[in-house]
Amino acid sequence: MTTPFSWLAERVTLTPRALRWGTTAALIVSILIIVTGGVVRVTGSGLGCPTWPTCDGTSISTTPELGIHGFIEFANRALTGVLILAVGWAIVAARLQKPRVRSMTRLAWSQFWLVVANAIAGGVTVRTDLNPWVVAMHFIMAMALLTTTTLTWHRAHRGQSAAVDFPRGIGPLAWVLVAVTAVLIIVGTLVTGTGPHAGDSADVPRMPFVWEQVTIVHGVLGTLALVLGVLLLVRVWRIPGASLARRRAATFVVVVLLQAGLGLAQALLGLPEWMVVLHLLGSALVWVGALRVLLDVHPRLWAATPAGTYTMGSHEPAVHA
Repeated sequence: MTTPFSWLAERVTLTPRALRWGTTAALIVSILIIVTGGVVRVTGSGLGCPTWPTCDGTSISTTPELGIHGFIEFANRALTGVLILAVGWAIVAARLQKPRVRSMTRLAWSQFWLVVANAIAGGVTVRTDLNPWVVAMHFIMAMALLTTTTLTWHRAHRGQSAAVDFPRGIGPLAWVLVAVTAVLIIVGTLVTGTGPHAGDSADVPRMPFVWEQVTIVHGVLGTLALVLGVLLLVRVWRIPGASLARRRAATFVVVVLLQAGLGLAQALLGLPEWMVVLHLLGSALVWVGALRVLLDVHPRLWAATPAGTYTMGSHEPAVHA
């Protein structure tokens, strides 16, 4: 059956460069929307638009009566539109590649459906008056979107990676690093859901944990992620041709160190708003860093499989296992 995309693909071809730009835009905006979500939370603007999908029950945009909180919340919602444009760019660019790589198109489409799911989750958070469990789910779904944009970005830039045969043990270590980082981020949502930044100036329920205790657990997991990153860096340091993996591991270690310092500082200083927002940015960068370490240690993950395909961003044929 002929679809609009297949009809267009018969007549138009986009370059790998267009795909790289599209996936880069989607990655950047998926990080940015996590940051703006943090701004909404620390400014108490979570119910700045008290209804959903409209802002005040009659208008989809904010009104002067809703004040600065309405503007901040609406700006975060409007950024979803920018994200849809970026994801749409990636979808079209992936579909119009020659030859077509179906797995790339599927990855790009997964971003779109996660954007839709996140928008609905955002509406549920408003309709449940910022229930902390729903807010945590909304953040985790945003990180799931970041996962797909990172994977798609990596696929589009695979021409910059060199296949390396890593010794046995490094691959599983990278998987453990990603798993620990994922648990670290999930526990971070519990820290936030227990802490004072409820997302609204009203009395919003918090999670039933002792903030100091869940913060300690979060810190222990962060330390474990740092140790695993250092261990992985040591293991790949002397492997011939693994300079890219070394840079990825070193970058991960540096970002985790900065994130740990920021987390400690904000805990000691009473969780100042600007530090909380930076910490959210750091959590996104830590997750991207862990995924990139995994993808460079496993260079054949999500590799193009159709015969005769070319590595994205390269003029040389892709090497298939």
